[in-house]
Amino acid sequence: MDSFNITTGAHMSRRRFLRNAGIVMGLPMLDSMTPAFAASPVRSPKRFVGISLCLGLHGPNWVPKTAGFNYEPSPYLRALKDLRNDFTVISGSSHPGVTGGHIAESSVFTACPNSRGATSRNTISLDQLMAKHLGHETRFPSLVLSTSKAASPSYTENGSMIPAMDKPKELFAQLFVEDTPAARKQQAELLKSGRSVMDVLGEEAKSIHREVGAGDRDKLEEWFTSVRDLEKRLQMNEAWIDRPKPKVGEQPKPADRNNAADVKRQMLDIMVMALKTDSTRFITLQCRGDNVRSLDGVETGYHNLSHHGRDEEKLDQLAIVEQAMITSWANFLRELKNHKQGGRTLLDDTMVLLTSNMGNASSHDNRNVPALFSGGDFKHGQHLAFDQKDNYPLPNLYLNMLHNVGLMHESFATSSGTMKGLQATG
Repeated sequence: MDSFNITTGAHMSRRRFLRNAGIVMGLPMLDSMTPAFAASPVRSPKRFVGISLCLGLHGPNWVPKTAGFNYEPSPYLRALKDLRNDFTVISGSSHPGVTGGHIAESSVFTACPNSRGATSRNTISLDQLMAKHLGHETRFPSLVLSTSKAASPSYTENGSMIPAMDKPKELFAQLFVEDTPAARKQQAELLKSGRSVMDVLGEEAKSIHREVGAGDRDKLEEWFTSVRDLEKRLQMNEAWIDRPKPKVGEQPKPADRNNAADVKRQMLDIMVMALKTDSTRFITLQCRGDNVRSLDGVETGYHNLSHHGRDEEKLDQLAIVEQAMITSWANFLRELKNHKQGGRTLLDDTMVLLTSNMGNASSHDNRNVPALFSGGDFKHGQHLAFDQKDNYPLPNLYLNMLHNVGLMHESFATSSGTMKGLQATG
């Protein structure tokens, strides 16, 4: 792929540069673009948190019966009165072309179309696209987390799954426990070694590039991209080795392993600490876990309850589990809202999306997925009710979020524009 040279003295708008380049991509602010944006005020850092519930939410309990700013809260949302103006309820939306029930977990933040039984290469997830351009400003470009093993919501530019951290104690140590001098020395040596290997591999690949056909050149170019990304990550990590980690005191209260919602709560508590200390600005959390035995009134596993078949007894127990999931999310928002920085709260500058790959887990339906969106520079307090039969593209919301962090893409995955009815406050 040819590179594009930008003359320092030439002034152009960001949109003009994108169109002249003939590609759709996000750019950080460049010196040559300064005059066009000179009047723009200095913005505080923007953040994104994506939380995925792998088993969805039971529609009648989370979807309000009325729409607009005066909507009547649904059963799950009645306990969130204090947060009513801090989040938007989005119903009747899904990812176009995404099917396959549980298989769709891989598309929850990529919105990459797939089909049951068909092999398809994934695309970059929303968090990683943000981290690619803006993650260099913090110790950790992003955090990819899960409440269980073998689950991850985040994918690289080449569609490779990023392994998620699933142990809260190890996550806390990585974020806040200072490494020993010996450990820091070892990290520096490993990073230096890794970068030298990248140099060698890069030169070898370039020589091969001249000898292969067009199809193989495309594959090599994808590989070049992954090599460059890894080199950048190695360089960023090297710069942080000798910088002290933030001090936050003791770890959050340990989770009750017999309560999937409490396991989620423990991860969210550490995520709050990471955001407060500006250790990272982009986080995803995949919420899995079948054990809910310690919840009062629940007698069977979460997955079994999600396949309720409209059985009233199962639905009653499922409501207890899902309400606990909503409550842990709401408490996370309250923590961000209560943290002041200057004249704003941390929630003001942090977009938080609670969603899922499934709308109706009982029938493995990927339509009408739950979407509760909070934070950022948006006017909240409303229910955006789209067509339950002809769903609205949820990737449109993802495009809003990219614009919010300053990445002026013209599309994301299968988006058709920004989300209708979602208003910015600025």
